[in-house]
Amino acid sequence: MIKVLFVCHGNICRSPMAEFVFKDMVEKAGLSRSFEIASAATSREEIGNPVHPGTRRILEPLGISCRGKHAVQVTKKDYAYYDYLIGMDSWNIRNMLRIFGSDPEQKVHKLLEFAGRPDDVADPWYTGNFDVTYRDVCEGCRGLLEYIRKNQGNLL
Repeated sequence: MIKVLFVCHGNICRSPMAEFVFKDMVEKAGLSRSFEIASAATSREEIGNPVHPGTRRILEPLGISCRGKHAVQVTKKDYAYYDYLIGMDSWNIRNMLRIFGSDPEQKVHKLLEFAGRPDDVADPWYTGNFDVTYRDVCEGCRGLLEYIRKNQGNLL
């Protein structure tokens, strides 16, 4: 079982978008039984809140449901549990490393690294542009799935 945790600031826009997009990709690839996929926040600001309407507006027409998802905060214990801890931007990575203490197993990555880009996934909370965020999330998730297939295909 490969365990992936997507992380952003509030866990209502980008990280749940990545969680549900990646779940959809994994399901369509017939690999759902090989993965555990979730998302969390570095902050406590949105804990308990549902997925942002802008994220739902993007995902629902694609048949991707995020119903029942509520924001949770990443914890130090998550470092030991998950194989991949994927932040959406540089600020998320800094906060994740602060929460975890360090990254001795090299589990912490920025999502767009898997797309061959050092860029941050733009935060639609500030930009209002969920379409651009969705394109980045899809590109990063495709790259992540390809990376896992190439490097951990024996576990699939």
